[in-house]
Amino acid sequence: MRVANQGFTLIEIMVVVVILGILSALIVPNMMARPDEARVTAARLAVQEIGKALEFYRLDNGFYPSTDQGIEALVSEPSGFPEPRNWSPEGYLKNVPEDPWGEPYLYFNEDRTVDVYSFGADRQEGGESVDADIRLSEL
Repeated sequence: MRVANQGFTLIEIMVVVVILGILSALIVPNMMARPDEARVTAARLAVQEIGKALEFYRLDNGFYPSTDQGIEALVSEPSGFPEPRNWSPEGYLKNVPEDPWGEPYLYFNEDRTVDVYSFGADRQEGGESVDADIRLSEL
């Protein structure tokens, strides 16, 4: 018996390309019309990622980094008090991220309660819509 060649025909590939083109023509303009909402979503995701890295840090060391040690303690081993007991040699983040508006994320630790936040598009505390603060404690 002869085995038939298996694969896609040119027509099938062209149909898929046309379908992808139609979908992108419908979706991309909607996304491009709302860049501010996309930035807010990206900031929320980044704050959540930093929050998860902080949890791993706490699991390894028994506490969160101090406010002075900041988010940098997730990238390179911090000095000062409290000294990490079991800091991961690979770190917890690859680099210290900036929010979508080009500002560093802010970090605060008081009495085992931590918060990571961005002031949003207006870069000022408070605000509404895209200018609203994005906080780990509120997600």
